[in-house]
Amino acid sequence: MLRPVLWIHGEALGPANPALVAHPGAPAVFVFDRDLIVQADLSLKRLGFLYECLLELPVTLRHGDGAEEVLTFARRHGADGVVTSAAVDPRFEALRERIAAQLPVQVLEPEPFVELPEPLDLGRFSRYWRRAEPALWARAGAAAPPVPARRWDR
Repeated sequence: MLRPVLWIHGEALGPANPALVAHPGAPAVFVFDRDLIVQADLSLKRLGFLYECLLELPVTLRHGDGAEEVLTFARRHGADGVVTSAAVDPRFEALRERIAAQLPVQVLEPEPFVELPEPLDLGRFSRYWRRAEPALWARAGAAAPPVPARRWDR
């Protein structure tokens, strides 16, 4: 691909996103996909978090049908393909397939945030974080900080 656009999605919202790293300066888009938001039952708090993360990235924000918005963005920029990062959520795979039916899509693997030996439970972030945080601190060569007592723990 000589003129790709970048499709940034909710599973790689940071400056280390492999598409952003591989193609600095390429036009990038994030789509608040209405169907995905409803299917995933995303809270307003989660949507606010996504938005705040996106403010740190060089992306254009759109809302609507994810695949259609990416394709429209690509046409507007005269793109010859789409570059994105791999995702675990099967809904992103369905969107990628729809995009790939009209334009080549290159999927780049992100560097793992932390290596965990057992399969991940991606149903709740808190369950994932309980396993990931100690591994992250160990990689940094430090002990995890003590967890503050919650009101209901006292």
